[in-house]
Amino acid sequence: MQITGAQLFVKALQAEQVDTLFAYPGGQAIDLFDALYGAAVPKVILPRHEQGLVHAADGYARSTGKTGVCLVTSGPGATNLVTGIATANYDSVPLVCFTGQVPTGLIGNDSFQEVDIVGITRSITKYAVTVRSREELGSIIKKAFYIAATGKPGVVLVDIPKDIQKAMGSDSYPDTVEIRGYRPKPSVHIGQLRKALELLNRSARPLFLVGGGVNIARAGREMTRLAELTGVPVVSTIMGKGAVPSGHRLYVGNIGIHGSFAANLAVSKCDLLFSIGTRFNDRITGRTETFAREASIVHIDIDAASISRNISVDIPVVADAKSAISALLEKAEPLPTGEWLAQLERWKQQHPLRMKPSALSPQAILQAVNHCFEDAIIATDVGQNQLWATQFLALDEHRRFLTSGGLGTMGYGLPAAIGASLGNPRTDVLVITGDGGMQMNLQELATAVVYELPVIICIFNNSCLGNVRQWQEMFYQRRYSSTCLRYRKSCPVPCTGPGENCPEYTPDFIRLAESYGARGIRVTTPEDIEPALLEARNRKNGPTVIEFMIEREENVMPIVPAGNSLGDMILGEEDNVYGKKMDQPAGRE
Repeated sequence: MQITGAQLFVKALQAEQVDTLFAYPGGQAIDLFDALYGAAVPKVILPRHEQGLVHAADGYARSTGKTGVCLVTSGPGATNLVTGIATANYDSVPLVCFTGQVPTGLIGNDSFQEVDIVGITRSITKYAVTVRSREELGSIIKKAFYIAATGKPGVVLVDIPKDIQKAMGSDSYPDTVEIRGYRPKPSVHIGQLRKALELLNRSARPLFLVGGGVNIARAGREMTRLAELTGVPVVSTIMGKGAVPSGHRLYVGNIGIHGSFAANLAVSKCDLLFSIGTRFNDRITGRTETFAREASIVHIDIDAASISRNISVDIPVVADAKSAISALLEKAEPLPTGEWLAQLERWKQQHPLRMKPSALSPQAILQAVNHCFEDAIIATDVGQNQLWATQFLALDEHRRFLTSGGLGTMGYGLPAAIGASLGNPRTDVLVITGDGGMQMNLQELATAVVYELPVIICIFNNSCLGNVRQWQEMFYQRRYSSTCLRYRKSCPVPCTGPGENCPEYTPDFIRLAESYGARGIRVTTPEDIEPALLEARNRKNGPTVIEFMIEREENVMPIVPAGNSLGDMILGEEDNVYGKKMDQPAGRE
């Protein structure tokens, strides 16, 4: 039977069991949308911006374990995906992104809304391809879903020219795929694993470092069992948090530039660092020359290219995290770690994660979230809000965490939460965001309203771009350049800090929420935190925006200044080294 390429596209999505498609129409994708018209599946979700669309597909994928799928038109529709594609690919999220394209005969002629989206995204996707003939459309789509979800997950982009969407061809869609040279499931090398276990058994101060790969592999239960079996303590990267419950007796904390005192010191003092599913990026290592310098390092990762790229390791093991941990469970034994655990506990007690008292503390807000939501998905934006969330949220298999780790994308939180809510309709979904990040994709409030999603949006409003402001305060002599969100043209120059004459904040988030048809609540006192969260939890037919008015100069502590070793932490306000200019600035969040 002969059908159009657009009809085959819909058939392919149905064959791949795609139940939700995040899509925004346009001229070079109109035939694909026409073929989708009236189809029972997939359900088409229309966000309000393509960047919101791809972040929503990302949040859907992370929270469900399925492949996220999105569809946009050519030109600006395609380029608006770029930030979301990079966000997902850095964090190994399986996405298949379809873009419309001008007809094949016009490619290369600077046609209206033509861009080389394959060329633009080649370095930030796992695979990107333009379909060049109607005959290869089915096999390319099949390969796209296979590549995105297997091995180290990632993003695949498929660019479909308009003439191929309209062209007639076979209605067959392949059941299987063969890709020469692509072996996405490396078996665990038992010899290497045995060497790793021998090192583990000989160590006096062993430490598991859990990265995002453990969560991607859905191996949290196995990892917790391995820690309990061996008695070995666990630290995590931000992306690995929650794999072992954060309240577990063996969990020490996050490591890195905003890691806890005990966790960072544990890495600095351990004699074996047994790492699983992490890239060892600069946010967690600090100065690489001094990272875990007293330790032998085992590194298990599904991506061979990630091993010894940033940190040289002693025993590499290329394997899927779940397969490797399962194999370790068969051979591991209890270890005498009592003295080491006691030392870690002393460090935890010596400098616990704790914020200074304030009128409305982010710590108090996040602890109220822990108390009010036992089963929830919590998406964060990027900046101080994200870092406080990683410090104070209690995470486990019932309270899960979505965040942009590798790229650090502001504007991620709200659309990701929308995707998570669509994929998990019976689970409470919250957003932890800042006033800056909220304004980067706030148009997606309309998406949450029209699809009646009970997303709870918690805005930490400190009237500034808090993470950069903190760096300016601590390392740039309080030169607050372009971080105040109360700024007006009439403000004095230069600004030296907040005062009683500061202008009103723009926008009024409560009135803005109400204009979209959402519920808006402003919280200014600790007593109102839990009532606001409970009111929002009980609203089931639409989103609620809760604006928490926190102090402008709340800081995330501890902090490891750029270029320093993990052990060189500034622990609190009294340790601040004002006036010391660092060579490496903060990210913009």
